[in-house]
Amino acid sequence: MNIPRNKTIQELFEWRFNKTPDLVAHKFQDRETTYGNLDKYSNQIANGLISLNCKPDSRVAYYGKNSDHFFECLIGTLKSNTVTVGVNWRLAPPEVSYVLNDSQSEVLFVGEEFYPVIDQILDELPNIKTVIAIDGGSEKYQDFLSWRDSQDSSNPGLKSKKDDDILQLYTSGTTGHPKGVQLTNKNFSAANDSIEGVVPFEEGSTNLVCMPGYHVAGTNWGIWGYLFGCRNIIIADIDPGLILELIESEKIRSSLFVPAVILFLISHPNAQNTDFSSLNFVLYGASPIADDTIIKAMEIMKCDLFQVYGLTETTGAITIMMPDDHDPSKGKLRSCGKALDGVELKVVDEEGNDLETGKIGEVISKSDLNMKGYWNKPEATNESIVDGWFYSGDAGFFDQEGYLFIHDRVKDMIVSGGENIYPAEVENALMSHNEILDAAVVGVPDEKWGESVKGFVVIGENSSLKEDDIISYSRAQIAAYKCPKSIEFIKELPRNPSGKILRRELRDPYWEGIDRKVSGN
Repeated sequence: MNIPRNKTIQELFEWRFNKTPDLVAHKFQDRETTYGNLDKYSNQIANGLISLNCKPDSRVAYYGKNSDHFFECLIGTLKSNTVTVGVNWRLAPPEVSYVLNDSQSEVLFVGEEFYPVIDQILDELPNIKTVIAIDGGSEKYQDFLSWRDSQDSSNPGLKSKKDDDILQLYTSGTTGHPKGVQLTNKNFSAANDSIEGVVPFEEGSTNLVCMPGYHVAGTNWGIWGYLFGCRNIIIADIDPGLILELIESEKIRSSLFVPAVILFLISHPNAQNTDFSSLNFVLYGASPIADDTIIKAMEIMKCDLFQVYGLTETTGAITIMMPDDHDPSKGKLRSCGKALDGVELKVVDEEGNDLETGKIGEVISKSDLNMKGYWNKPEATNESIVDGWFYSGDAGFFDQEGYLFIHDRVKDMIVSGGENIYPAEVENALMSHNEILDAAVVGVPDEKWGESVKGFVVIGENSSLKEDDIISYSRAQIAAYKCPKSIEFIKELPRNPSGKILRRELRDPYWEGIDRKVSGN
């Protein structure tokens, strides 16, 4: 099936709505919506945002778990020329406040589970004009369905340009605050072009959307599912038992999982009794994965596997490893494949010089997939994108056949279950405790999550802090997934002459004899 090329995402959705208005676009719980009705609902949301005086390029935040309404809102922002800001619902209240203020979001859609968080921080959000309760039941905020269904259902007729922002996702910050990644029409059009004809979506087939919408993987997967005309089964959160049930009952043909989810699925007691015969392919990536997990997944699921590597800043995937490359005898399981069409990849040294085959250096990429930049952070943008090349912070090498292998990270980022965690952010949270004198965190091996966060802390002689005390304290400061899972008390952190923490000295003993493998995010 050929999707039109060189079109904005807005134009591509219009093409899809006109092509198959009677096909089912998505199902969430007991709600099914056709492409024709999705077109109508997104028109209503677009007109509703315009009536709230949201101008082109205004930011509209969505803070809730996956649902059909998330994608209605996403398409509604496309049609109103506004920008969806995906808010990670796993963040702690101070982090949510930061994202909403940094993005200057004017309208906030919020899920029922998170009404109390917004109640707590609303006074800190001067830019928010309107809060809309996605699941209803709030006395303080507008009811989503009542608001949506009171709007004009005609297309507002606004057109967007290729360089217009359409999505802003936040990635953890090296200095303690996350950065807003600006993704444009051009970025998503390039993403569609890169996977068409490579990843075998089928019009009318059933596609499972389970990764969170605040993550580029979840948003991409949903967009692709719609543009290829799939019947998209959306679930609110990762539930391995439910996923196995849906694969069988809904005859799922395709899905995207991070490695941790694959491990949960194949380890589930119902896995051996699940009928996977409908499953055509699974795409995976975003964190480390063990060879044994891949091999067992192929044995149990009996479907094609595609691995991808990329980052939020590259609109997701920039490489792909095809199903044939998953044959263990080929020796490519530790690779993340080759560059997708339209993507240039290099491995360079610290001066930016190309390295020869087999030499480890920083992975950089150049394509229309590279973000416009970090929102209101020109210095960070200029550091990350040089002459059109995005510096990933990942260290890797090419083999003789041109396959990319990710060896380690140039930066100290930890990837746990597909989520990026920057040590500086966690260390800042730990250091805010008045009894902690010094702190460092590193990623250590974790069978479920690929890596987990381990903290090293220095406390005063008179302190009675225990491991549980520190972990509990950190959970009040930052999202739980970023918090240390274990703490080691040490007298002094290893530092170089300039005072920089030597995290490798802390990390290496835990990785001795274990290969680190990163699939990107």
